[in-house]
Amino acid sequence: MVYFIAAAISIAAFCIIEGVYLVLQERSNPEIKRIKKQLKDLSNQEQNQSDVSLMDHIRPLSDVPRLNKLLLSIPFARKMDFFLIQANVSYPLGVFLLLSIVVALAGFLLVLILTKSFLFSLPGMVFGLLPYFVLKIIKARRMKKFEEQLPDALDMIARSLRAGHALSGGLEMVGQEFPEPLGPEFARTVRQITFGVNLERALRNMSERVDCPDLKFLVVSVMIQRESGGNLGEIMENIGRIIRERFQLRGKIRTLAAEGKFSAIILIVLPFLIALALFFINPDYIKELINDTKGRMIIAGAIVMMGVGVYFMKRIIDIKV
Repeated sequence: MVYFIAAAISIAAFCIIEGVYLVLQERSNPEIKRIKKQLKDLSNQEQNQSDVSLMDHIRPLSDVPRLNKLLLSIPFARKMDFFLIQANVSYPLGVFLLLSIVVALAGFLLVLILTKSFLFSLPGMVFGLLPYFVLKIIKARRMKKFEEQLPDALDMIARSLRAGHALSGGLEMVGQEFPEPLGPEFARTVRQITFGVNLERALRNMSERVDCPDLKFLVVSVMIQRESGGNLGEIMENIGRIIRERFQLRGKIRTLAAEGKFSAIILIVLPFLIALALFFINPDYIKELINDTKGRMIIAGAIVMMGVGVYFMKRIIDIKV
């Protein structure tokens, strides 16, 4: 067991050192610096260091050639890279996977030190999913803010079109006037158009970087209008109005579902409060449950069933609009 712990610690230390090396290599690579400088000179404006390539969806999955080749052979690797792009993460997928492995090993070692049992330590590797859930929360907040900014951006584009400007001019105004996340995404789209990417492809790239259904409706509307004609400014205004009406409907549904959410929170917190109260009232009872093997199995089964219950309660109260 001592040799196994030492080996696990050595692997975790190697992964941490390798991750730090990859991050420093990415920042100090002269080729990457040269490409960034050329892009800045071509666009004649300040750009973020994350704008390394014109089309983010073709960026490498890792700076290590062998690892990049391995990741390209995995079917879901490109989808995970899209997930990182949507969360506005500049690091490649290889760094994210390495971080997940390090966190999983750290969770395994922590549980192993506490329980002194290899079998009970294996579930500790589930901590490796923690970076994914953190990025998922970051992505959700970013997409929500983007969706809230979109109606005002559509109104600005519509006013620009009525004033006689081209669509690219309206997109450029939005990129200059709006803050993160909507402004930089539109500015990135305008830069792609400046570099020679056609309008339809640039808008599709933005819809891939941003997981927002309303933006996809906008892209489809622009493509249809360019093929069949029509008043694009009026289309923008109608889409913005529909988005605002859905926000109002979503607020009403959130109010109606508040009671269900409160009930779910009570059901989740109540068992832990009871266990805490029993620990202070009758500590020997709780210690017997924790120290006994069957008691630990009961606790583990209860946590699993609570997790299943939380999942179904979330599905019940999470109403899509």
